[in-house]
Order: sequence, then structure tokens, then C-alpha cells
Amino acid sequence: PEERLSLADPEWSDVHVVTGALKLFFRELPEPLVPYELFDPFIEAVKLPDPQEQVERVAELVQSLPPPNYATLRYLLAHLCRVMERVDVNRMTRQNIGIVFGPTLLRAEREPGSLAAGMAWQNQAVELLLAHFHRIFPA
Repeated sequence: PEERLSLADPEWSDVHVVTGALKLFFRELPEPLVPYELFDPFIEAVKLPDPQEQVERVAELVQSLPPPNYATLRYLLAHLCRVMERVDVNRMTRQNIGIVFGPTLLRAEREPGSLAAGMAWQNQAVELLLAHFHRIFPA
């Protein structure tokens, strides 16, 4: 039978439990929210020297996502933007959210030689998505 859970249960009152479950869900997907074939183009876009070009290129890549991936990413990032509005309470800056969600939302199909270098770019990709949310995901 289907397992039912209630978010009213005390175990879900800790935001870290809920966030951990959310991260685990995205990490356990057979393919990340940003599909493998878009990983390199996303990273290349973030590495562009011109910030305006970075945003335009990432917006194009986001538009090319399969509709369920686009909708899920948009919803998740809109929520994370709301989380950032409470930075005074939760200490979740754009950079911190990038660190937490970068490797979860964007992963290379095969682990790169230098894991740390790759993660820095993944984090920056999420930071860029958050910083320019309204330009990348027009209403």
C-alpha cells in the first residue's frame, strides 16, 4: 500500500529535515534537473566574460529544457528566491544556496578530474539563476 505521510508530524518541523529530503530527492533522480547534455553548455555560459552574455546564454539554455524540468526548476528557484529574502533569519545568501543546490541541480554524467573546480562553476550557475531569476524565467 502507498505510504502516507503528514507534514504536520513533528519530524518535519525541522527545516533541515525538509531541505535534506528535497536535496536527496533531486540528487537521486536518474538524471539531474538540468539534463547531462546541458551540463557543459551551462558551465561554459557561466564562464563567459560578459555578465550580460552569461544571463542571455543561460536564459536560452533554460528555455531549451524539457517542459517538466523547466517548470520544476522555475518553481524551486522561485522558492529559493523567497528563502533569500529571509537571509537575516536563515543566513541563506545566494552564495550559500549555490553551494547547497549547485551540485544537486547540475551534475556531469561522469565526475570530472577536479571535483572542487567543477563544483565552484555549478554553484555559480545556481547563483546566476537566482540573481537573474526574472530575466531567465519571464512571467
